[in-house]
Amino acid sequence: MDSSSIPIPPSTPERVITPPAARIESVDILRGIIMVVMALDHARYFFHWSALHRFNPLDLDHTSEWVFLTRWVTHFCAPIFSFLAGTGVYLSAMRGKSKSDLSWFLFSRGLWLVFLELTLLGWFGWRFSINLTSYSFSTLWSLGASMIVLAAIIRLPVWAITTFGLTLILTHNAFDGIKPESWGSWSWLWSMLHVTGTIQTASGFSLRVGYPLLPWFGVMAAGYGFGAVYRWDASVRQRWLLYAGVAATLGFVVLRLTNIYGDLTPWTHQPRPLFTVLSFLNCTKYPPSLCFLLMTIGPGLIALSLLERPWAKRIQPFRVYGQVPFFYYMLHIPLIHALAVIVSEVCFGTSAYLFGRSARTITPPEVGFSLPVVYLVWILVVLAFYPACKWFAALKRRRREAWMSYF
Repeated sequence: MDSSSIPIPPSTPERVITPPAARIESVDILRGIIMVVMALDHARYFFHWSALHRFNPLDLDHTSEWVFLTRWVTHFCAPIFSFLAGTGVYLSAMRGKSKSDLSWFLFSRGLWLVFLELTLLGWFGWRFSINLTSYSFSTLWSLGASMIVLAAIIRLPVWAITTFGLTLILTHNAFDGIKPESWGSWSWLWSMLHVTGTIQTASGFSLRVGYPLLPWFGVMAAGYGFGAVYRWDASVRQRWLLYAGVAATLGFVVLRLTNIYGDLTPWTHQPRPLFTVLSFLNCTKYPPSLCFLLMTIGPGLIALSLLERPWAKRIQPFRVYGQVPFFYYMLHIPLIHALAVIVSEVCFGTSAYLFGRSARTITPPEVGFSLPVVYLVWILVVLAFYPACKWFAALKRRRREAWMSYF
């Protein structure tokens, strides 16, 4: 599928409306849903036996359908959030923020996110230990670096930024065969851009690249260009969102069926029909393949169309999380980690394995919880954060200091 297959309504004056001054409710609701679902994966990471014993929940030879789906449903979070982050930048421009101000904000906030990824979130969120020689480049890293790239190109026309984003999304799998070793002394750069793995430096630093950057640049840039649909009349926009989402989802199905291009891992027939479907859905996330992005962003566009309908008022509580995603993200990880430490001490008499989660961590064989426990922890954490998120969202509405926008 390419961008020409997506129906774009003609840009006639009657289809364009005055940009709204307020936040877009449907965007906030979808972002909130994404943040809630994201917490499920983090609860699984710290509580479920498969994660604690380093079993891949997507490994069809060892997983169950429920464990697989618990992990798979969270695949929607990163691409949709990154896409909507780009959309949020465009909406800021719609509300009158200049390109110069946006460029500086994106650059400085991008650096802030990368700094937090490599320090506070790693030391006091994921590991509960300070290690000055080991760093993980994950979600905030990809968002921050993508913001820095967007800061550099934001003065280009919207069509050029959109083309840049779509080109990266559609073509990056053509470079899957390139190995970091072929770059010689610059092998670390290709690892940062397109190959997940660990970089060992001569000075003794270990850099774990979980989110190679190349596709993520494109996702945020495409999200920025997508923001232009919020200049259209609501009825036209809703139809376009639905058509575009269906087109992207069908594009995923067709492309995935071919097993020719768009993903490193081909799907295979399994002994059980359901597991054949799971194999079909098991697309590469690190880095996100074209199939992975079509599979996740397509339904996200459909959701945005549906969330503009009147019935969406019934799920307004999700909007609270979507208004303060960074606040929620930075706090819910250490909370889930702390709960895992406490519960493990109570149930198993030890939690040492939780303080420095790494590939070398050895977890006692009796340690680990079932999926019902994971879901219980997830629900309790999400509910516990609702009042705090509501308070912080109200605080951000009242306070207009520049530093508040970094949280």
